[in-house]
Amino acid sequence: MSVKACPVCGERFSQDLGTHLRQEHGERAFRSAVLKAKAAGMPDAEIGATFGISFRQLEQIITEVYGVNVSSLARRKRIRAWAPSDFREEATTVWSFKKRGDWATHDGRYRGNWSPYIPRNVILKYSRPGDLVLDYFVGGGTTAVEAKLLGRRCIAIDINPQAVQLTRENLSFQVPQSVGIKPVYEPEVYVGDARRLSFIEAESVDLICAHPPYAGIVRYSTRVEGDLSSLSVPQFLEEMGKVARESLRVLKPGGKCALLIGDTRQSRYVLPVGFQVIRVFLNAGFRLRELVIKRQHNCKTTGFWYARSIQHNFLLLAHEYLPIFEKPIGEEKEGPALPYPVSWRVHRETIPEGEAMDKDLETTSVWILPIHRWESEIVCNLINRFAAGGTQWAEIRLSSHPVTKSEGEESPLDGPFSLLYVHGTPGEVPPRSYLQGFLNTVDRIAEDCRQVLLPGGFLAVKTEDLREGEHLLPAGLLLLEHLSRYHHLRLKEIVIVVPDNPSIPSDSQEHLLTLHHYLLIFRREEVA
Repeated sequence: MSVKACPVCGERFSQDLGTHLRQEHGERAFRSAVLKAKAAGMPDAEIGATFGISFRQLEQIITEVYGVNVSSLARRKRIRAWAPSDFREEATTVWSFKKRGDWATHDGRYRGNWSPYIPRNVILKYSRPGDLVLDYFVGGGTTAVEAKLLGRRCIAIDINPQAVQLTRENLSFQVPQSVGIKPVYEPEVYVGDARRLSFIEAESVDLICAHPPYAGIVRYSTRVEGDLSSLSVPQFLEEMGKVARESLRVLKPGGKCALLIGDTRQSRYVLPVGFQVIRVFLNAGFRLRELVIKRQHNCKTTGFWYARSIQHNFLLLAHEYLPIFEKPIGEEKEGPALPYPVSWRVHRETIPEGEAMDKDLETTSVWILPIHRWESEIVCNLINRFAAGGTQWAEIRLSSHPVTKSEGEESPLDGPFSLLYVHGTPGEVPPRSYLQGFLNTVDRIAEDCRQVLLPGGFLAVKTEDLREGEHLLPAGLLLLEHLSRYHHLRLKEIVIVVPDNPSIPSDSQEHLLTLHHYLLIFRREEVA
């Protein structure tokens, strides 16, 4: 190890700087040196190597000292633009922003805050000038800044007083007349709890636009009682139920609620926090109008992370969910849906021993594939990642159209298989009836997996959300809930499959064009 000089006493030593500072000068001097390096602009990776700490430990030091989790201690720069120069409203269900957005006072200092392109799209699509927008997880104030720039009234709250102070700093600007916004409304900013909105009148809010914490993935405070980012997943979901009920109370009938939420991973298995939060809001009485997939652009797919992804067989999480909920107008009753008969055909093959792995193997949870060879690319990825050489795999194609016996209608699954891939299309069938038939058929296949799927083998099922009138049937969520009832199947991955270069409609479409499919991948577990 190279010899270094201590910035406090000048003594030269060979161990890492963090150990020396703690042993010779104490914890206070150590933290002061870390924060000084951070304020000077030293990259996080270099801070970790210099002081012998992890990224999580660095986050904790910053959060404990400043009371808020920020990525930079530098002051924000002067405003160079008041709006994005290349903005165009999103028209599909896949949103992807390679540039985070830095107009007005927007920056990425607050850890985990969302791109301002998201609230800008949501506010423009689901509110009008003068409407009231609520963000009850305001963080660094991204939504509040956009509401001010777009001529909406806004109530912005956060349980962390330091986050509220940061929001007020980011709102301390005057919108110039050249922007063309009249009138400009100053957001009301408070310290508050999203679970207790008694100071907001019932049915007074037009739009909720918020980015909740993700159940302990990023800690946003260390000493704030009630901070949801410190909770376990079950506790987080319970508390989000309270948020959902308060959201329903304060929204006007027909009002929208947009939340950005993501999944997490535990021991190389996915915890579907995103779908679970969507279920919490549906159970509270909301209807689902849209379900957007937000792509991440900071997932490394080469080098170290590529090798880790292959070695330990996991995908880097590269997507989040942006459900757009709607408060029903009056009572809405759904009639019973009779399941439509769904048949299947089975195609099986044996995988050669020692078959070479595809060099272009997908390593993130978003697969962008050529639409003209969509299925073949999916199959290639599934076999290379989840099947074993010298074993059988099977493709099961579901159909809402009658299939003759000669084509293999419901041919037996006699295995054993290391991989089963199930997919189908609804055709000209009522969405709810097809979905119920689809789920019933997948149930039968899942039950068969006890006998025909090898221990450690995988079941992969592809589906897509279906539109029924003004609302959406969340097929991915419903499929997950159905298959989660089988203890011999454990969720391994949720993959979002998207076509490259799709045909995009104009901005005037009433609903977003659904581009994405879900690929839910389950591992066959040994059950005592």
